[in-house]
Amino acid sequence: MTQALHTSALTSLPLLARGKVRDNYAVGTDRLLMVASDRLSAFDVILGEPIPGKGALLTQMALFWFGRLGHICPNHLTGEAPESVVSAAELPQVTGRSMLVKRLKPIPVEAVVRGYLAGSGWKEYQESRSVCGVPLPAGLKNAGKLPEPIFTPAAKAEVGEHDENISYEQVVKVVGPELAAQIKKISIEIYTTAAAFALTKGIIIADTKFEFGLDENGTLTLMDEVLTPDSSRYWPIEGYEQAYAEGANPPSYDKQFVRDWLEAVRINGKPWDKTPPSPPLPPDVVEKTAAKYREALERLTAA
Repeated sequence: MTQALHTSALTSLPLLARGKVRDNYAVGTDRLLMVASDRLSAFDVILGEPIPGKGALLTQMALFWFGRLGHICPNHLTGEAPESVVSAAELPQVTGRSMLVKRLKPIPVEAVVRGYLAGSGWKEYQESRSVCGVPLPAGLKNAGKLPEPIFTPAAKAEVGEHDENISYEQVVKVVGPELAAQIKKISIEIYTTAAAFALTKGIIIADTKFEFGLDENGTLTLMDEVLTPDSSRYWPIEGYEQAYAEGANPPSYDKQFVRDWLEAVRINGKPWDKTPPSPPLPPDVVEKTAAKYREALERLTAA
């Protein structure tokens, strides 16, 4: 297995920003090199231990979905090789884990679509029978399929801060009614198309979040990553029915494995308070998490 990359350190390009997973470098004024590291964040804290191979798997999965969904919405890929913009010495940090993309004007809204009730959506539903202001019927259960997918946007937070759920009306205030309607429609269409395909591979995509930007012509463009286990809840079909019947969280291909371990760990007899630094992950948790990412990609792309 290749060496894990916690943080890239390219010197041939100016660093613009480090996100939870990606390091973004400027390529001229109109392009970005996005390098997907092997960092993992949980509860909005970046963990000290990288997950070997994760950045390459996320990149392969995003490229797979960009390829399948291009008919619904344009994306930020340039089609050019990421390796072409760095020095030979930096190739090991870039190869297989990077995308060379158009520089867009980002829209400061996370476009979240939920097809199932899980996580913060389930918590909110129990309190108000709605999610982000979207009213839902009574009697739904944890991990239950919603009557139809719902658009539940969030305000993009700075690194280390929690994204905050907002109402559709707030999106309209930020971007205007036309763009808000377009984002909602396209987000639901992408999710519905992808979820139907994933189901044929034995995977339930419970929810996901998209990021969009505007290109130089003002065209809405899908950017960042798309439909990876970092931005989506992936559940294998096996085990789902039993978990749903028990009211439990289904087994998952995403970071739930790490989240569950972090929830259970005790430091000096007390639970971790979810502030940095995180408790060090044991090697078996690192390996099982890496295996989950590999399995998700293998299932999705199997012929």
